[in-house]
Amino acid sequence: MRLLVVWLGLSLISFSGFAEFSGNVALEAISFSQAAKFENQFDHNTTLSFQPKWDGEWNDGDDLWGMELFMRADDRDSEREHADVRELLWLHLDGDNEWRVGVNTMFWGVTESLHLVDVINQIDGVEGIDGEDKLGQPMLHLKRYQDWGVLDFLVLPGFRERTFRGEEGRPRLPLVVDTDQAEYESSAGQQHIDYALRFSQTYNDLDLGVSWFSGTSRDPLLLPGSDGDGEAVLIPFYEQMTQIGVDAQLIYLDWIWRLELIHREAESSDRDAFVFGFEYTFFGVFDSVSDIGAIAEFSHDNRPEELRGVYDRDLFLGARFALNDAQSTEILAGFLVDVEKQSRSFRIEASRRVGQSWKATLELQTFAGIDDNDPLIAFEDDDYLLLDMAYYF
Repeated sequence: MRLLVVWLGLSLISFSGFAEFSGNVALEAISFSQAAKFENQFDHNTTLSFQPKWDGEWNDGDDLWGMELFMRADDRDSEREHADVRELLWLHLDGDNEWRVGVNTMFWGVTESLHLVDVINQIDGVEGIDGEDKLGQPMLHLKRYQDWGVLDFLVLPGFRERTFRGEEGRPRLPLVVDTDQAEYESSAGQQHIDYALRFSQTYNDLDLGVSWFSGTSRDPLLLPGSDGDGEAVLIPFYEQMTQIGVDAQLIYLDWIWRLELIHREAESSDRDAFVFGFEYTFFGVFDSVSDIGAIAEFSHDNRPEELRGVYDRDLFLGARFALNDAQSTEILAGFLVDVEKQSRSFRIEASRRVGQSWKATLELQTFAGIDDNDPLIAFEDDDYLLLDMAYYF
């Protein structure tokens, strides 16, 4: 909590005279419907987060800068109480070129249930189990626009380790991940410099991206080990890997077809994986202004079973509701089933603006029939309901 007060103080006195200041403060409450599976875990928890952002420009708009911070205070899980620089970036516009230097958060990909090609930023694992929250990544990024496409060149110095919930955290793996003992295949460790390239272009109704990445894998192997007290823990091991990815999105009438596929080479195992599906939108349902999108996606991973993770042979069925009202009410509901193990999970994310400055977000996650060999087995008793109330300024 003291960290949050410090960040608030700095935010109110810094840059206020020559930059646009925005952001949000959010109160999050989470409640689990079942008793905790592991000792020292909680059934209810309330946390506070703060995400300020500054934006400025000079040189007649050819140079811009931005800074976005994130901090969460959590009295139950010490590993979830953390601060991060999501963005600290200088952007220079030079004709057909855009130069970005600093820390940034960026996204590659098109599919809804799984983001295979998105390899630039590290996952902020203490923020949620869906992998949507990212840590800021130091980078030198050149984006070059040509008539035949857009090229992205990235140099990525300074690796960010994945964050994991602590012993009191929920949901978490059966063994605590000891990030203090993280190991690397490269002798350079966190100082290894990674590289990435991407080509993207729009061909009529088709958006196509082809990417290449070489460097430290953002997905650590979790190896058995012990801590200083002799307790069993998991130790993250970060391999070197090379990945080629393709993402494509085709819009045809009311249909959106999506594809992501990758080929990854690493010491532990080579990987070929894809996720493919569609979204069909029913516009103006029941003679209203509301739209409903029906989503279906299938994912496949050819690695050995012990390395596949959650999305190996999975079918995702979902629906997106956009009420198109003044409060920007949106609901996304999704059902994920493993077609081999029959493990099932269900998730609802709903958001609605309240008044002029508030936004309410509701999240429901359940698990059912989880197979003993499924990685989700650790979460089988972690059905939860989460409410987030955020004030935007």
